[in-house]
Order: sequence, then C-alpha cells, then structure tokens
Amino acid sequence: MSRLTLLFWQLMVAVVALSLSQFLATVPVFARILLPPFFFSNPVDVGSQIVKWFSSGVIWKHLMITLWESVLAFVIGSVGGVLVGFWFARQPRVAAVFDPYVKMVNALPRVVLAPIFTLWLGLGIWSKVALGVTLVFFIVFFNVYQGVKEVSQTVLDNGRMLGMSERQLTRHVYWPSALSWMFSSLHTSVGFAVVGAVVGEYLGSSRGVGYLILQAEGTFDINAVFAGILVLTVFALLLDWAVTLAERRLLVWQPRGGQTETI
Repeated sequence: MSRLTLLFWQLMVAVVALSLSQFLATVPVFARILLPPFFFSNPVDVGSQIVKWFSSGVIWKHLMITLWESVLAFVIGSVGGVLVGFWFARQPRVAAVFDPYVKMVNALPRVVLAPIFTLWLGLGIWSKVALGVTLVFFIVFFNVYQGVKEVSQTVLDNGRMLGMSERQLTRHVYWPSALSWMFSSLHTSVGFAVVGAVVGEYLGSSRGVGYLILQAEGTFDINAVFAGILVLTVFALLLDWAVTLAERRLLVWQPRGGQTETI
C-alpha cells in the first residue's frame, strides 16, 4: 500500500467516525437522540470551541505550559531511563542489589506522588514535570535494560576476538541493540509524559490544558472538555511524530519490514 493510499484510508476512518458521531448526536434515531448533547456534545460544536480558543488566543498560554511540562518530563525521564538502564545492564551486581527497590518504586501508583511533588516543588511546572518523569523513566529504563541484555553472546564473542575494547563494544554492539527497544518505549512514553503533565494540572495549577478541562468540567461545558481532549491528542501525536523522525534518522541502518540486508 502506497503512502498516499494509506493516508487516504486513515482520513476516511476519521471522516466516517466524525460523521457518525455528528449524526447520532443531532438526528433522532427511533424517536430519541442516541448521544445526548449534554453528555457527548458533537464534532461541529467541539470544532467551534477549538476555533474560538485559537482565534481568541486563549489556548496558547495554556498549551505552552503543558508543552513545556510534557517535553521536560519526556526528555528528563527518557535520558535518565536510558542511562540507568544501560548502566544496570552492564553491571549485573548493581542491578541485582537494586532490583527489589526498582520494582517497589515502579509498583507505586504515580497519582499518590502528585501531592508530595506539589508539597516539595510547589504549584509551578516542576511538580508536573516530576510526576511525568516518574511515568516515563521506568518505561524507558526497562526497555533499554532488556535491549542491552538481549545482545547475542556470539556477536560479543566475535567482537572480542577481533580485539574490540569495551568502549567499542558499547558503541557498535550494545548501543545499536538497545536503540530499537529504546524507540519502542519512547513512542509509549510520549503519551505518559502528557498524562503526567495533565494529571498534575488537575491536582493543582492555574494554567495548562488540564486546567482548562478541569474548569470546563466544573461548569458542565462538555464542548470545552472534548475540545481540550482533542487538543491534547493532536499535541501528543505531534510529539510522537518527532520521535518517529528521530527514529528514522538513527535507525537508518536497520532494514525495514519486508526488506533484507544486502551484502
């Protein structure tokens, strides 16, 4: 399937879904509206709310705050996860010592940490960033750790036979092995970074898209609630697209699905 054909069908899915929801929210079926506007709104009203936000400029300051919180959480959590995961994989004794503590912290519900971060760091962006970091870090950490551990022992033995140093093994064997696992986790981490920022804004803030949604919920403005959700979704997709571009750049050596390497 060509890229243009794929894009066409992806757009068709969106058009059909939006058209169906608009129909069910505005046209009576069997003498009743299946999606009552008070609870579900409709795509036209939600789109009008988004246009109103952007045309008036109200959304920009909130979107920039959420953007900074999400990007900082994503970058800090990802870098920390990569470094610690790589270190643990190369130091089995260290990993064995800290293994129960890592599992214990990972099992802790992150939401309960939000009030603690707010107490420590205040109501500014850093309490939201800290919450996002706790969500992103472990996803990246476990994937990088597993990626390094999955390196073929045969490849390592061959590298050592050729006289490769530990630095060269890290650069040419361990790092390429971990990259695929790392980018797989980064695609998931993008959404969790946004979740961390929004949850933090829910619990205490005066700005951010999460704050907008919270205010809309308080006034039963369902159009603004769905508009905020849609803006966050598009925002997360753009971040994921940036990760995809980086992945293509760094994994250019890796054969695509259905392709084989040529010798």
